[in-house]
Amino acid sequence: MADTKTPEPSQPPKASGGKGRFIVIALAAVIVVGGGVTAFWATSRSAGAAAASKPASKPAEHGLVALEPFVVNLADPGGTRFLRVSVRLIVESVLLAEHLKKNDVALTRARSAILELLTQQTADHVVTTEGKAALKEAISHKLDLVLDETKVVDVLFSDFVVQF
Repeated sequence: MADTKTPEPSQPPKASGGKGRFIVIALAAVIVVGGGVTAFWATSRSAGAAAASKPASKPAEHGLVALEPFVVNLADPGGTRFLRVSVRLIVESVLLAEHLKKNDVALTRARSAILELLTQQTADHVVTTEGKAALKEAISHKLDLVLDETKVVDVLFSDFVVQF
């Protein structure tokens, strides 16, 4: 007798992508978690920087004093170069700014001190960024000496033209 075996039903093939699918899912999870950590780190860092830059209490509001424009001869040889500049002073408080605006003697002293400084400048010096910064610093220092009760916080140039 012939051996008659019934063939066994074939087993369905195993899915070969099981490990690959697991790796893709694990990689996606790592990317999502890494992105979350990065976003948290970036926002907490910028929030910390913003908190550090904010003062604990609001400082008193500064005052602004606008002076009439200055037109001066510069200290260049030949005296043919001119400077036209509009200066604005930022002082410690609005109250001090109002007081200074009403005090003709103090304003005249301030203008005189600024004129002295401006006429000592040369065109080559004041047209540079460093020259303007040095001039601002010199004006601020000189005005702190001239204006007894008023502290100049900053000097701003709203118009600055050198004629060559």
